[in-house]
Amino acid sequence: MNVAVNEKNTTPEVVSQIQKSIAQYPAQAYRKEALEAFEKLGLPENKSEEYKNTPITRLLQKNFVLDQPNAAAQKLDVKDFFIPGVEGNVIVVINGVFSEEHSVIVSPSSEITITNLGTAIAGQHPVAMAHLAKYADSSADAFTAWNTATWQSGVFIHVPKGKVVEKPIVIYHIHDARGGQVITAGRNLIVTELNSEVTIVEKFDSVGDGNHFSTLVTEAEVAENAGFNHYTIQNDAGNRYQVVTTNIHQERSSRVNTYTFTLSGKLVRNNLQLSIDGEGIESHMFGLYLVTGDTLADNHTVVDHRKANSFSNELYKGIMDGNSRGVFNGKIYVRPQAQKTNAFQANRNILMSDKATVNTKPQLEIWADDVKCSHGCTTGQLDEEALFYLQTRGIAQETARAMMLYAFAAEILENVKHPELKAYLDELVSERLHKNF
Repeated sequence: MNVAVNEKNTTPEVVSQIQKSIAQYPAQAYRKEALEAFEKLGLPENKSEEYKNTPITRLLQKNFVLDQPNAAAQKLDVKDFFIPGVEGNVIVVINGVFSEEHSVIVSPSSEITITNLGTAIAGQHPVAMAHLAKYADSSADAFTAWNTATWQSGVFIHVPKGKVVEKPIVIYHIHDARGGQVITAGRNLIVTELNSEVTIVEKFDSVGDGNHFSTLVTEAEVAENAGFNHYTIQNDAGNRYQVVTTNIHQERSSRVNTYTFTLSGKLVRNNLQLSIDGEGIESHMFGLYLVTGDTLADNHTVVDHRKANSFSNELYKGIMDGNSRGVFNGKIYVRPQAQKTNAFQANRNILMSDKATVNTKPQLEIWADDVKCSHGCTTGQLDEEALFYLQTRGIAQETARAMMLYAFAAEILENVKHPELKAYLDELVSERLHKNF
């Protein structure tokens, strides 16, 4: 059955259609609660504080249909999307569906669990059952509720106590819009146990000329003294709409590094939420968005310091050209019990045209008195004097401009820890800056 989402269908009508469409999927209790939350919330309106800079009305102008499992989509040649030189476990997700055919799991199941989330839930996997829908709150966000109700299979990763996964686990999300204008939902559940460590790389690509709207919700539990590195590389086509929500729960002495690279798409909304729920925690968040045309890249982050003696550092940088728009909305909460918190946040932007815009809103809410916290934002243009100087040294204007923009972006890139992944991102960003800015 097709579920249409457009200006004509009311929220109750959509909910009624979804109920019939997802009856065969696992976790029905969670889905029922999420549907009730979605019906109550409805799609966010432009006057909503959280979505006032994200024109959801663009979505309703399209006649999107909830995608159903498609054999043709699974026959894609996916290797063209793989990152050169990055070896390890490979997971391929096509339109939100875990592809057994294309995924390559090299780690023995006795060492680490990498499987279809739907299969894990249907089989009552105890770890998956304990953590599913624990960190992503359907009652607070319509797209989280929508995702929780409509995801089909998804990815489940469980890293047991003391296991250090040396090579990255790469998840390739491929959006296939050859069949028309579709909505898909992906779901990740990642659980790391005591003293473990893992690196997850998620890369988004697409095929087909149709419009495509996808939601992805990731829930990650980072246990005591565990390490979690998470990379998001958004390289979709210019007619893709995407809402990506990542909820990370950190326990005592854990370490988290997140990296978000937004390089294309029509409308990209990223929600990143970190719950600092133990002492001695360290968290780093890096973001880079390079947008042209009429692309919108909207990054919302929340860092919630709930316990004492923790550290967080956040740096997001953006370059906007054409009619594009960037949004950064970052919140840091420091609870009364979170004394001796160190929390820092910065957002820096370059506008390359008179029509490009950015809305930036860094925020601090502090209820503790023994803390060190700061936030700030800057927006400007390329330094014309520096550009002229490079030209006097015999460097062509286009090359000089790309060099200066790369130097601006390099502050994010230099924090990438994995050598082969860093080389790939260096080349990808450099090529994009030379070609599109």
